[in-house]
Amino acid sequence: MTADSKEIFAKLSELLAPFNSKNIELKPDTEISTDLNIDSVSVMDFVMEVEDHFDIDIPLNVLADTHTMTDMVKVVEQRLAQGGSS
Repeated sequence: MTADSKEIFAKLSELLAPFNSKNIELKPDTEISTDLNIDSVSVMDFVMEVEDHFDIDIPLNVLADTHTMTDMVKVVEQRLAQGGSS
């Protein structure tokens, strides 16, 4: 992980904390909905928090292939590289 990736991971972990009711340790391979046992509505709430914080849009088709924390970091990095909201 690059320094930027680590910063994004740390921020995602912070944003995910309210949805992590079991206080599961977040690792790069943590499956967001499966391992944390959160429903799709909560996942969408988390995604909206991520979009708001990073000022990006994450399309649903991209979200469908986003399962782990590493996947989410990559999505954020890609969307930021593309100029955020587009």
